[in-house]
Amino acid sequence: MISLALATLVAFVFATGGRQSTATGKLSVVAAENFYGDIVRQIGGSSVSVTSVLSNPNADPHLFEPGTSNGLAVATADLVIQNGLGYDVFMQKLETAAPNAHRIVVTISSALGLSGSATNPHIWYDVPKLGRIAAAIASGLERADRTHAADYRARLAHFDASLRPLERELAQIRSHFVGEPVAYTEPVPGYLIAAAGLHNLAPVSFSRAIENGTEPSPQNVAQMNALMTGKQIKALLYNSQAISPITASIRAAAMRAGIPVVGMSETMPPKLTIQVWLLSETQALKKALSR
Repeated sequence: MISLALATLVAFVFATGGRQSTATGKLSVVAAENFYGDIVRQIGGSSVSVTSVLSNPNADPHLFEPGTSNGLAVATADLVIQNGLGYDVFMQKLETAAPNAHRIVVTISSALGLSGSATNPHIWYDVPKLGRIAAAIASGLERADRTHAADYRARLAHFDASLRPLERELAQIRSHFVGEPVAYTEPVPGYLIAAAGLHNLAPVSFSRAIENGTEPSPQNVAQMNALMTGKQIKALLYNSQAISPITASIRAAAMRAGIPVVGMSETMPPKLTIQVWLLSETQALKKALSR
């Protein structure tokens, strides 16, 4: 159904003018996730028109189904930015359904040299690599639009400089709390925890099951509950965007035990930049560890 609808729309678009950049005078970019779309806006400035597919922080991204409007945007895009590692597999389906010889696709995981089904796909939480992520996006913009290459490079340098407060906050956590035990319901903040030098005690099989939408074993649930009742962790990092009865019960157990709960979302809230969003969550983590 999606392929048929896209085929009809693509035929219409190209018959009436072709690429979106031709109609608007701007480079047409589609970002699978809104935090990547935000980086595109910061680096691209007024030269780009950005559509972000995943942008609702109240919706579970694992349950997302793209609509016809998403397919049309991808079909006519000059540049597509996607995460990879199976996180936004719907993008590949949209791209296959609507071939476009002019479209450039940047897969962030590939730019970072990451692969494999066991790799944590939440790579935007890897603060030390945000500069490389932005550089991959800037490179894609340059490839799609050589005319504004110098502008993109200048804005990339500004973006890199804007990461300093976030990097300092992370360094402070590592300096004061290195090795402290924490746990997360899903590996969403896994890279952030590693960069902060914290030690995750959540069973891997528990967090992987929750991430995949399957039931963790009773033994794993018991292990997670024991971390709370035994007060073995300094903080629980909780995916506030994908809630299930099991994760809600773990959160309740942490609160009863007086363990701080830090919400971590997969999608950036509206009206924020990726720097402000990740800084606020990192500050909340530091506050929780300081209790």
